[in-house]
Amino acid sequence: MTQDAPTEAGAGKKDGEPDKIDTENLFGFTEGTDVGKKGEQEVLVDIIGRFSKRRAGPGLSGYAAAQPIISYQYDLTDNFSIEPGLWFDARDSRNVAGVPDKSFGTFNGGSLELKYQFFKRTDQRPFSVALQVEPEYARITPVEGQGADVFSVETRLIADARLLPDKLWAGVNLVYDPQVSRLKGSGEVDRTSMLSVSGTLMAKVADNLFLGPEARYMRAYDGAFLNRFDGHAVFVGPVLHYQVMEKGFLTLAYSTQVFGHDRDPDFSDQVFNLNQFSRHNLRVRFGVEF
Repeated sequence: MTQDAPTEAGAGKKDGEPDKIDTENLFGFTEGTDVGKKGEQEVLVDIIGRFSKRRAGPGLSGYAAAQPIISYQYDLTDNFSIEPGLWFDARDSRNVAGVPDKSFGTFNGGSLELKYQFFKRTDQRPFSVALQVEPEYARITPVEGQGADVFSVETRLIADARLLPDKLWAGVNLVYDPQVSRLKGSGEVDRTSMLSVSGTLMAKVADNLFLGPEARYMRAYDGAFLNRFDGHAVFVGPVLHYQVMEKGFLTLAYSTQVFGHDRDPDFSDQVFNLNQFSRHNLRVRFGVEF
């Protein structure tokens, strides 16, 4: 949900009142704990782009994949929200190791995000915890862009805190994301899973502007239950959050892989893991509450 106008944060606040800043969309790839008041609604557009992978051979090479999501959020209670979403996929890849050459844009599937915030932040308790579960169905595999029936259930444990009143917030996520894919045509079944942790700090630098760093550590596994470790990667980058108006926001986040390791013997001596992950990630998210 969008936050109340940042200029009002902490103004006239009584002990025990919830924090005025809404952290749900304050961070970048890290999610915030907040859920709005009962009956509030929001429309969001969330675009995640992944760029640059390992070249397969001589000549020009390129990899770009974008996943736009259009979703509608409704707060059933002060602590529980639902958010159905429609997924799209656009990509262009050529001369990339393990990825077919192709260029297309298409409807990709849908998801249903369920989020429960256990308690609100207050002056006496300046932190909060939430659980978010998001079943997803997609028609395109996320890395190769192949036609498939892809089922996943991203489960996210979220914690955040107000470190300095009206000035500094922190967020941490622990994410488990199992995925089962059945390739169309061959019927081949692929089971994978991802385990990741992310953290961020966001400081208010102006009345409507927040800036901060973000870091993520991601581990890829073969098998839906973290069966066999395939590789890992570390991403870091900046986050910008701007309150466009009282009921709207814009969040921009960029992260680049600074370290990675792939267990595949063909790539185990490489500095980065560009098999399970891309080199650069970009997230653009904006929404309006009504």
